[in-house]
Amino acid sequence: MPFIIETFDKPRHQHVRQANRPAHLAFLDEHRHLLLACGAKLADDGTDLGGGLYVVALETRDEARRFIESDPFHAAGLFERVTLTRWRKAYVDGRSYL
Repeated sequence: MPFIIETFDKPRHQHVRQANRPAHLAFLDEHRHLLLACGAKLADDGTDLGGGLYVVALETRDEARRFIESDPFHAAGLFERVTLTRWRKAYVDGRSYL
């Protein structure tokens, strides 16, 4: 059963996000086989809210924790807080998994 990983950036750390973005994008590409969905959280005006959401095809909380801890954003100290939540895949891209 997949996990939702939600990250919350430390305040005033947009410069850390931007400096580490290329390495983060390479990490995502390397792990694309695990990603059901992911992306940055945005304000209504499209500006970065400072955090992200990952839906990953991993079976255990330890796997999800290791995954996010291997993200370059984590290594750079960007995150103030990370949550891991098990998720039941019901519909993805209009396809039912029920």
